[in-house]
Amino acid sequence: MSRHADPMHYQALVDMGSNGIRFSITDLSPSSARIMPTIFQDRCGISLYDAQYESGKKRAIPQTVINDVVATLLQFKRTCEDFNVPSDRVRVVATEATRNALNSEDLRQQIEQATNWGVEMLAKEDEGRIGAMGVASSFGSIRGLVMDLGGGSIQMTWMVSEHGHVKMSPKGAVSFPYGAAALMMRLGEVGIEGQSSLCEEMSANFETALDDLDIPETLLKDAETEGGLTLYLSGGGFRGWGYILMSLHSISPYPIPIINGFRVPKSSFLPNLDEYFSDSESTFRISARRASQVPAITFLIKALTQSIPSISFIHFAQGGIREGLLLSSLPAAIQSQPPLVAATQSYAPPSTPVLFEFLQDSMPRPRNPATQTDPPSIMTSHTFLLSTIHLLYAHASFPKDIRAAAALRSTTTGLLGSAHGLSHIDRALLALVLCERWGGDLSPTDEQYLSKLQELAGPRASWWAKYVGRSSGGIGDLFPAGVVRDGDEKLIHVEAGWTEQGSVSLQIKVAIEGLGIAIEDWRRGMEKVGKKKNWIGGREGWGVKVQAVEEKLD
Repeated sequence: MSRHADPMHYQALVDMGSNGIRFSITDLSPSSARIMPTIFQDRCGISLYDAQYESGKKRAIPQTVINDVVATLLQFKRTCEDFNVPSDRVRVVATEATRNALNSEDLRQQIEQATNWGVEMLAKEDEGRIGAMGVASSFGSIRGLVMDLGGGSIQMTWMVSEHGHVKMSPKGAVSFPYGAAALMMRLGEVGIEGQSSLCEEMSANFETALDDLDIPETLLKDAETEGGLTLYLSGGGFRGWGYILMSLHSISPYPIPIINGFRVPKSSFLPNLDEYFSDSESTFRISARRASQVPAITFLIKALTQSIPSISFIHFAQGGIREGLLLSSLPAAIQSQPPLVAATQSYAPPSTPVLFEFLQDSMPRPRNPATQTDPPSIMTSHTFLLSTIHLLYAHASFPKDIRAAAALRSTTTGLLGSAHGLSHIDRALLALVLCERWGGDLSPTDEQYLSKLQELAGPRASWWAKYVGRSSGGIGDLFPAGVVRDGDEKLIHVEAGWTEQGSVSLQIKVAIEGLGIAIEDWRRGMEKVGKKKNWIGGREGWGVKVQAVEEKLD
């Protein structure tokens, strides 16, 4: 939490959902607003949906429940005052459960009288649109179908989000009464004998919605070439499902315990969970309430996969109404920022542009035609290499014994743990790079964690992460203060390419006196990473030979 941020940039938000009420204070300072730094966050487990259906038939929200809602809001008001949140920077937003309550107006009046906060009611169409914007906030780019699962309903739309430009179906989002709590109730009503008919009903409605949403041809062509549409899922019920899949992942234990950015192929989306139901409550981040909803969510996913048979990958998102409202409030220039750059730029060294050029020049360009030994596109992207330079010195003040270990965990439980919008592959690869930047010397415990990240990234990307890390380490050793003096950028020339035998060729030319030892260490380090014993998986594993030479620049 930043204690030095200007409270004038704070935004307090109350999201009155169907399954619970969420409270948050977010720092929207322009430099970091894209990743939505959280100053305070809490959740109250008051289910306004359950309160209306406790006896099986719809009723008004009881006064005792309203009293509890008001009490929690008053407590949050004190919290806002303690954080010096300006009174005009507080929003209370309500969704379906409040909108459809028999005594909705009375509930909202009592809240306003007690807190002096008006309650904004989101229309059904706005709820779907804003929920989709929350999903957009959760990734650098999106191309596919977006679904947001609440307690009372589920919304579906398509989305293309790139460089801050978000396109959705002009018809908005289609809403279905199949939220986690609502579907639990419906399954209880129809019984086992009625489940088949209910599944057919849901599948038919999903299919109709897909036709009505007018999915653009570009997305349909993507589906043809990539083996299906990409599905982006948000909402507590889907996130709970994601944590279950994470616990069953082939990489065990799964190294990144953050649901946002987690993805699975369709083949893993609906595993056999018969033996799992009895123990689902013990899964990390699965509450007793979520565990009780697992059968309903399983049923929903079965109906979903029947109606959308062409699915390639499923991505899980943390973003929902809160994040959608926050993202929508940001200027276009901030919305367009890559989350990884926004998350790292506060650590940027003084000579970032020059250091970035050195690192970029040390990367061999992909060949034409491409080969399997070329670096993955993410490793040569401007966003990734710039973020690496941003964090080049972030762990310099740590004791030498733990620099590599701290860097390795910095993207999950360290510096970037709270950054919103990063994919798991972003976190894994950047962690591997930063670990190698500090030499990669780890304790046995951290070695195990390293191997899990490498398993997640794959051998090819993991080796190239070692290459980038070793190269960035050499650059950092040349300029330990992160400062390249005026004119020195012309006295160092770095160039990378390929030899005829398929090895990486790296040339480091220098015309600055006094850097000979650091340059030689850099050169030797690059060749070392290319030796077979240092490949991913050892001598029979994956890697590329590196030929590095140091020359005097004329």
